[in-house]
Amino acid sequence: MRENERVTSATRQPETPAADIPPRLIATDLDGTLLRDDKSVSPRTVAALAAAEEAGIEVFFVTGRPARWMDVVSDHVHGHGLAICGNGAAVVDLHGGPGAHQFVKVRELARENALDAVQLLREAAPGTVYAVEQTYGFYQEPDYPKLHMEIPDNLAPAEELLAEDGPGAAEPVLKILAYHPSIDPDAFLTLSRLAIGDRANVTRSSPSALLEISGPGVSKASTLALCCAERGISHEEVVAFGDMPNDVEMLTWAGQSYAMGNAHPDVIAAASGRTVANNDDGVAVVIERMLQRL
Repeated sequence: MRENERVTSATRQPETPAADIPPRLIATDLDGTLLRDDKSVSPRTVAALAAAEEAGIEVFFVTGRPARWMDVVSDHVHGHGLAICGNGAAVVDLHGGPGAHQFVKVRELARENALDAVQLLREAAPGTVYAVEQTYGFYQEPDYPKLHMEIPDNLAPAEELLAEDGPGAAEPVLKILAYHPSIDPDAFLTLSRLAIGDRANVTRSSPSALLEISGPGVSKASTLALCCAERGISHEEVVAFGDMPNDVEMLTWAGQSYAMGNAHPDVIAAASGRTVANNDDGVAVVIERMLQRL
């Protein structure tokens, strides 16, 4: 998830890495990558995705968004209809359309680990406030800001929200969100990873100091790897796109990867190639050129 704000801008043409192995799967982030800043999918991008599917290349949307926010691309889930949501915490079948999605795979954050992460981060970064993302519910602390344009199901301290008998106790926790009002976003990420250690996986996709905390080993890359293994697809046959730190592992894992023209510096360093910005249809530009070479 990220707020509707760009990180940087660029208009350079794509740098295309050598591609000796024909691609079998495209894995693309949504916000800041496939979607334009107004959260739309351009006609050019729609056509490129359809052409890839017609050529026999599967397209996976791999996002930090929760399943309930996937209506923006629900009309473009050709074939399998699956998406990886919550930074790898869930694989979701979107065929039913908005409000009728089904969870195919859930990689939850154990409540014990979540509580440890909250306590460790409270000590390391006083003033941090939290929200809890579950399969269907969304809960937050009273001081957590209105970042997500939705009404939480319950307001309470994180320790109560994550208790075994707390609100939504019957649902798995997919991730917790940690927000700090004044720390630099990259510094907050570094501090949090040091504080939490191996109790959870910490990343970010927002330009603000908003962290996303998932189960140990849960990431876009690890869940994408599971989905590919089920299909007999190797990482060399995957082309990935992204723009923010939560995409770094996926871009490093994929055989070919592209940082958007508006990408975070860590993403540019991780990717094997670059394309133009999301508002300039950077994903479509690469797909079109890729299909011409097949």
